[in-house]
Amino acid sequence: MTMTKPALKPACANFSSGPCAKIPGWTPKSLEHALVGRSHRSSEGKARLKLAIQLTREVLEVPQDYLIGIVPASDTGAVEMALWSLLGERGVDMLAWESFGEGWVSDVVKQLKLKDVRKLIAPYGELPDLASVNFNNDVVFTWNGTTSGVRVADASWIADDRKGLTICDATSAAFAQNLEFAKLDVVTFSWQKVLGGEGAHGVIILSPRAVARLESYSPPWPMPKIFRMTSGGKLIAGIFEGETINTPSMLCVEDYIVALNWAKSVGGLKGLMARADANAAVVQRWMDQRPHAKNLAKVNATRSNTSVCLTLDAPEAVPKKMVKLLDAEKAAFDIGSYRDAPPGLRIWCGATVETSDLEALMPWLDWAYAEATAS
Repeated sequence: MTMTKPALKPACANFSSGPCAKIPGWTPKSLEHALVGRSHRSSEGKARLKLAIQLTREVLEVPQDYLIGIVPASDTGAVEMALWSLLGERGVDMLAWESFGEGWVSDVVKQLKLKDVRKLIAPYGELPDLASVNFNNDVVFTWNGTTSGVRVADASWIADDRKGLTICDATSAAFAQNLEFAKLDVVTFSWQKVLGGEGAHGVIILSPRAVARLESYSPPWPMPKIFRMTSGGKLIAGIFEGETINTPSMLCVEDYIVALNWAKSVGGLKGLMARADANAAVVQRWMDQRPHAKNLAKVNATRSNTSVCLTLDAPEAVPKKMVKLLDAEKAAFDIGSYRDAPPGLRIWCGATVETSDLEALMPWLDWAYAEATAS
């Protein structure tokens, strides 16, 4: 059955899960105050980097005794920095329920070659048994599975009296979900997700417990320069005051500062979370009214409000056809499921996306599904 094309298209059709839609109203002019052509080591350069750190603390509501650093290589670099610098002192529980979490498992087992590793793996759409986590070990997990759309509902499963560290990849959760820092010792993210920043830079946040581990434990393997957070057994404090390990793009830093100020203007963390919740609700309502569409996350409390993943009761070719049709119509870009995930769609609903654009997209999903199943 064919359908008439909807009359209204999203004003912004960028629904990619990273890099994500820019903040509403963004133009290149937003970066006119960027410190270009200047050293990031200059007093002005350090001041801009320090401002980015201060605004991160304010918007994310990071405790004052936690340290925040801007590091190379996006969230991947930040996670690897944590794994290479902190693991090995004790056993480790590795939790994974989608491709990126599985990547961290592979790195710990195959690259660091740790022997005392417990793997708690769940299929796409589900979480591992969180009650079975051993908090005498270090624990590594993703807060929000970007490629599965499954998140932890909260941090109540994390022991207050844990002996090990909790290392949390929060890249598609930060600024949209309530990260409970008291339960987290390391938090990593990139600003290209919920705040729509540019790629290549990551952020690492350390608790006092993580800092104590860094200063009391030296891993037995060679440490690449970009992962080093200590010198002579002491924390390199400058990393957490705007003195980056390698050269950052001051254009990207400025873009992040602009996005953080926008975040403050929409109500800070609560406002960002509300925007993402409203966006995800639009897609969930559409799924609830379509018998052929299901949220990949099976349990309501664990459904992401950013990377909303859905499957269709249709042959594998159908979602692929839909993605191509919507791209050609300029109604939606980059909404195919991740290559390792079950066939379906992945629609980014983070705070920089306007709810009205998602509302405009839903009739286009109906049209594309009708076209794809008719051919």
